[in-house]
Amino acid sequence: MAQAHRYPVADSATTAYNAAPMAKQTKHPTGTIAQNKKARHDYFIEHKFEAGLVLSGWEVKSLRAGKAHLTDSYVVLKDGEAWLMGSHITPLTAASTHVIADPTRTRKLLLNRRELERLHAAVQQKGYTCVALSIYWSKHLIKCEIALGKGKKEYDKRDTQRERDSDRELQRAVRNKGKED
Repeated sequence: MAQAHRYPVADSATTAYNAAPMAKQTKHPTGTIAQNKKARHDYFIEHKFEAGLVLSGWEVKSLRAGKAHLTDSYVVLKDGEAWLMGSHITPLTAASTHVIADPTRTRKLLLNRRELERLHAAVQQKGYTCVALSIYWSKHLIKCEIALGKGKKEYDKRDTQRERDSDRELQRAVRNKGKED
């Protein structure tokens, strides 16, 4: 019986070629970091856009920890650029010791020129505004979902609430129908 040739490998000298494989890298964070539910309540959402965010290091660490609020945030278009105003990213105490962190600073949004022109033209019309809906992870990048919206009147908000309540009651009735028998 023929034996396979074994090449001697030095046990004590580990090189890059014969070392054990590296530990598996952790997966990128996924999911939504923060949502602006008030914007969905106050506006009819017509068009949505995905924009990148220009962030500093302490902001990314805070977003990994989920320390962001978009409640009163909106988008300003000036000089052919989009800026996120009013968003609040709470700095972590351990991450931002050497940097003076401003939690409510204006952050630049990264959009294509065509998208910027479309947003600018729509905002010039009466009644349209641009709001931030959510901040979320897209692979290893942080994205901001912005939308073009038209303001709701008070009676529109009541109608939306009434529809939501009736849908909820209908779902509850369907769920409980099988349990009563």
